[in-house]
Amino acid sequence: MPQPASVSRPVERAALSPQAVRLAVVVAALGYFVDIYDLLLFSIVRIPSLRGIGVPADQILGQGVLLLNMQMGGMLLGGILWGILGDKRGRLTVLFGSIVMYSLANIANGFVATVPQYAVLRFIAGVGLAGELGAGITLVSEIMPAHSRGYGTMIVATVGVTGAVVASQVGAAFDWRTAYFIGGGMGLALFVLRVGVAESGMFQGLEHASVARGDFWSLIASPKTRGKYVRVVLIGAPIWYVIGILIALSPELGAAMNMATPPDAGRAVMFAYIGLAIGDFASGGLSQLIKSRNRVVGIFVGLTTLFIGAYFTIAHLSLTVFYVVCLLLGIAVGYWAVFVTIASEQFGTNIRATVTTTAPNFVRGSLVLLTLAFQALRPSVGIQVSAMIVGGVALAIACVSLWGLEETYGKDLDYLELP
Repeated sequence: MPQPASVSRPVERAALSPQAVRLAVVVAALGYFVDIYDLLLFSIVRIPSLRGIGVPADQILGQGVLLLNMQMGGMLLGGILWGILGDKRGRLTVLFGSIVMYSLANIANGFVATVPQYAVLRFIAGVGLAGELGAGITLVSEIMPAHSRGYGTMIVATVGVTGAVVASQVGAAFDWRTAYFIGGGMGLALFVLRVGVAESGMFQGLEHASVARGDFWSLIASPKTRGKYVRVVLIGAPIWYVIGILIALSPELGAAMNMATPPDAGRAVMFAYIGLAIGDFASGGLSQLIKSRNRVVGIFVGLTTLFIGAYFTIAHLSLTVFYVVCLLLGIAVGYWAVFVTIASEQFGTNIRATVTTTAPNFVRGSLVLLTLAFQALRPSVGIQVSAMIVGGVALAIACVSLWGLEETYGKDLDYLELP
C-alpha cells in the first residue's frame, strides 16, 4: 500500500518479545473492561441512585441526562488532555494515570448525597475514563505486526465491552453505592498488573526525532488532517446514539411506546453489550478476513439502521422482543472495534495517541449534542419521534463521512505526520 504524503523517514522501532506483546494486549483488554464497567454503571444505577439521594420522580429523566452530559463532557476534555499526554509522555503514562483518576472518582461516587456532588464526580470520572481505550489501542496497534493488529484490537474491544455485562449484574445484585465501590476497586487492582507492561517501540523512537508530538491544534488546523479526523469521529456517532439514548433511556422510551411493563435499563444495557461483544469480535475478525476496515463499517452501519427500525416498530410487542432487539442493536454497533482501529491507523506516530484517544471520546461526547437535540425536540414531537429524528440524522452523517475515507488495512504505521 502506498505511504501517505505526510510520511517521513520511519522512526526506529525497538523489538518486543511475544510474551511482552501478549501481556500488553491482556492488560489493555482488562483496562478497557474496567473502563466500560465504570462508564456504563451510571446508566444502570441512574434511577435507583437518583431516588437514593432524594430526586423527585418527575425530575429523574432531566437530572439523569444532566449527569450523563457531565460525564460525557468530562470525556471530551479528558480525551484531549490524555491524547496529548500520550504522544508527549508515552502510552503507559496515560494507562497508569487515567485508571487511577477514574477509579478514585468512582469510589467517591459511592458517597454522593446531592446532585451537584454527583455531577462534579461524574465529570471527574469522565476525564479519567477518557484515556483508557485510546492509549490501549495505540499501544497494541504499534507493537503488533501490520497484518494481524486487527486481531489485537478486536481482543481489546471484545473483552472490554463485557465490562458492561458485569456492571449490569453487579448493579442488580448490589446497592448502587456498593456497585461504584466495586468498580473503583477493580481499577486499582489492575493498576498493579500494569507495572510489567512495556512501552511502544515506535513511541520510543520519537525521542530523537525533531517533530512536534501531540499537537492537537495543528491536527485540526490543517484542512487535510481536519477533514479526515472529523470523518473518523462522525462514523462512530450512531454507536453512542444507540447506547446513550435507545438503551440508556429504554425505560422512558418503552413507556412512550405503550409497553405494559417498561424495560429495565440494567437489563437493556446487559443485552446490548452482550451483542456489542459479539459484534466487536465479528467486525474485527471480518475486517481481517476481507482485508478492509471501511467495507465492514459500511455493513454494520447498514445493520444498525435496520435494527433501529426494529426498535421503533416491533420492540414494544413484549419485553422479550425488546431485549432481543437490544441484543441485535449491540451486534450492529459492534463496529466499535473497527472504528477505533481505523482511528489508530489514520495518522502518524507523533499524533497517533492524540487521535486514537480523542476520536472515541468525541464520539462519546457527541452524545451531549445528540441528547440536547433529543431534549429540544421532545416537547414538540414527543420522546419517541424525537429519538427517531436524532437517530436518522446521525446515521445519514455517518454514511456520508465513510465515503472517501482512506482504507487502512495492512498500513505500515511506522511514520511521522508532518505539516
